[in-house]
Amino acid sequence: MARRFLMKEIALQAGVGLATVDRVLNGRPNVHERSRQRVQHAIKELERQQFQLAVTGRKLVVDVLVEAPSRFCDEIREAFESELPTLRPAVFRPRFTMQDTMTTAQVVDALEAMGRRGTHGVLLKARDVPEVTDAIAALRQRGIPVVTIFTDIPRSARIAYAGLDNRMAGATAAFLIGQWLAQSHGNVLVAMSDDSFRGEEDRKLSFRDELRARYPKLALVDASGGHGLDALTEERVRKAVGRKKAIAAVYSMGGGNVAILRALHGMGKAPQCFIAHDLDRDNIRLLRDGSISAVLHHDLRLDLRNACHQIMHFHKLLPASAIGDSSSVVVVTPANIPQYISRRFGSAPLESANDHWR
Repeated sequence: MARRFLMKEIALQAGVGLATVDRVLNGRPNVHERSRQRVQHAIKELERQQFQLAVTGRKLVVDVLVEAPSRFCDEIREAFESELPTLRPAVFRPRFTMQDTMTTAQVVDALEAMGRRGTHGVLLKARDVPEVTDAIAALRQRGIPVVTIFTDIPRSARIAYAGLDNRMAGATAAFLIGQWLAQSHGNVLVAMSDDSFRGEEDRKLSFRDELRARYPKLALVDASGGHGLDALTEERVRKAVGRKKAIAAVYSMGGGNVAILRALHGMGKAPQCFIAHDLDRDNIRLLRDGSISAVLHHDLRLDLRNACHQIMHFHKLLPASAIGDSSSVVVVTPANIPQYISRRFGSAPLESANDHWR
């Protein structure tokens, strides 16, 4: 497959020199394993993006650095690749660096490496911590724009944020839960993946404030810190809830919803209402079989398009007037699942979501 691509294209995608690509392709020694993996990963990315190679236009190589559960990383990659043909007059070549969890040092190292090898821009989903803020500033000093996606780092030198209004999302979740519950009192389980992600923190604060204002007799039970990973999320829920607390509703801000339901079911808890985020494969199954009540959805393609437009504007390829607004919160129930989601995942679950947690 590699011979279908010019070595200079592979080198550009991998961010390494031509000599390194030559050694990897011909099986020669004296290549670091990390460099070998980058070349192999670049070839796979080129295979997915090969239609872009024949398109004429200003080529923009952008790095997409994301810390998120693999199910959300897959959604981001698919949404971005679906948008590639629409991003004219530029020709975008994304390089993806995505992991379930990353330490602050790993994020900083990745950003520094992007600065050293060169890039036309960085789309970043990372924690709002000082070290990452400093790394963004260093990229700007090199003339490299950073757009934060889905969770903001507002005090940084990023040129823009592209994503959901997370405060609006949190307030919407509070309103829905209050309307959904038959009683005006009870415990509401909240679960964030990590409070260093500004987006989830904004959701939680807005949710709490709205709930206190409208439904003051509803109390919060916090099971945050599971990083959206099933095993850790299930452990957090079991520890937070215990055997004695009744749970009337759930607001899951980060993910791991199969694990949340499994933990609650194991303790004999059956919430009347469960509000989640993002239309990934797990959530579609849970939504269709009634395990969750509604999903707060936003258009990833629109957000990534806006992020790319910000990069294009930075490079004077697009006027500011062409950049659209961020996506809005859409409340999705089993009755209004978007058609493109149904086409992607099928009109009915291949297996009951209950099989995953009962």
